[in-house]
Amino acid sequence: MTMTLTDRQIDHYRTTGWLLASPLDDQSVRQLRAAVDEVQQWDDSGDWMHHREMTDDGPKLCRTENFVPFHPWLRSFLCEGVLPQLISALVGEPVLLYKEKINYKLNGGAGFRPHQDAPAYPFITGSVSVMVAVDESTADNGCLEVVSSRHQEVLPMDDRGCIIDAWVQKHDWREVPMAPGDILIFDALTPHRSGTNNSGRDRRAIFPTYNRITEGNLRTAYYEEKLRRFNSEKHSLDTVRISLINDFEGRPVK
Repeated sequence: MTMTLTDRQIDHYRTTGWLLASPLDDQSVRQLRAAVDEVQQWDDSGDWMHHREMTDDGPKLCRTENFVPFHPWLRSFLCEGVLPQLISALVGEPVLLYKEKINYKLNGGAGFRPHQDAPAYPFITGSVSVMVAVDESTADNGCLEVVSSRHQEVLPMDDRGCIIDAWVQKHDWREVPMAPGDILIFDALTPHRSGTNNSGRDRRAIFPTYNRITEGNLRTAYYEEKLRRFNSEKHSLDTVRISLINDFEGRPVK
């Protein structure tokens, strides 16, 4: 499966910092959903990383990461399929997978404060993130919201590593609804956020991040550094720590 980006699409990405596309056929969407169903059922016995949050309906899985070594279909999809092809076309050189996660945002799952990805990603000077919708993503179940054309620099941050409220209130946030199989490509400096899922429907999505091949294969280094920080740094907030910044609003499972 291949997809060629038009000059207009490339210009839109470079101007706004994001691009919505629909490169997957029906069979690929079915395979994608089946693969995420499988990972969602994994226990905690492997080297993948499950994270859970407390909801009004009890504990629920909120994220799985570092799953590529343990799922051949997802490894092929994220490392060899249409996604790296599209990112390479946008950045002008081949790319490598830097990290990967599934954000489940199950019914009642928490959202994410306004932030940029770049401050959470060590070792690289630039990267591109992708949201692959597994379920329908809408305003009422917490779709992603972005600010266009503000992806040139790291914005002022608060003590959680999120964008300060004064900046957030002054800019226009655009909701990006997505159908299953849609992909949203966005620069690591593109401001984004998402709300709580109060819809009664789950909103699962895969979020791979890619770096230019000239920066090297840094995936192992990223996960080693993340585990080191999680094990050595005290988390003082009453939220679930799932990132190297504290953008997630989920409540911890006591």
